[in-house]
Amino acid sequence: MAVTDDAILRVKEMIVSGELKPGDRLPREADLAERLGLSRNSLREAVKALSLVRVLDVRQGDGTYVSSLRADDLLGALSFVLDLHRGEDSVLEVLEVRRILEPAAAAMAAQRIDEQEVAALRELCDAAAAAESVEELVEHDLEFHRRIALGTGNPVLCSLIDSLSGPTTRARIWRGLTQEGAVAKTREQHRAIYEAIAGREPELARSWATVHVSGVEQWLRNALGSAEHDGIPS
Repeated sequence: MAVTDDAILRVKEMIVSGELKPGDRLPREADLAERLGLSRNSLREAVKALSLVRVLDVRQGDGTYVSSLRADDLLGALSFVLDLHRGEDSVLEVLEVRRILEPAAAAMAAQRIDEQEVAALRELCDAAAAAESVEELVEHDLEFHRRIALGTGNPVLCSLIDSLSGPTTRARIWRGLTQEGAVAKTREQHRAIYEAIAGREPELARSWATVHVSGVEQWLRNALGSAEHDGIPS
């Protein structure tokens, strides 16, 4: 593994330095291994690992290329990792990160979002008000947060928030089904966040987004605490 790690580092240095750019084709395996002072086997393992995280694109019969290195492509690997960690503790950790990122995104969107996206947020608020099930409401909730992230104009932040949304879906549905008033709160808070963004009030948008995400996090902490107190395995 140490040899493979070294090979990964060598290829990474070529990309970071600009020697290899997005879309560039890597030299032939034998030539690159000799140039970097690596065995062909360690280089092959490094290429395999970097292709898994979408840094490299292996095209059968054509060669290996540096990917686009776009944030949304690279962060797809993060989504995969998060999908493997869906226990309650992991979901709480994800919610903690969301509580940091989403208020910042809401504040940024209030300053940068265009009118077309503002209108899309309003339509999502209206659709959430008409939702006939908790599952449908959560679908609108996920899209609402994704649209806010898009409104920041920052693709890295957008990809991060999108990656963090999936692992919390079950907790959101669970809350909507079991906590009295949770559905009404979600609708009210969405409307408040939308109005703050539409009104170009970044700090108000930040505050409402904090309240919104913190509500889910605190509910889950309380629910898990009650389950442990009652001797119910979580």
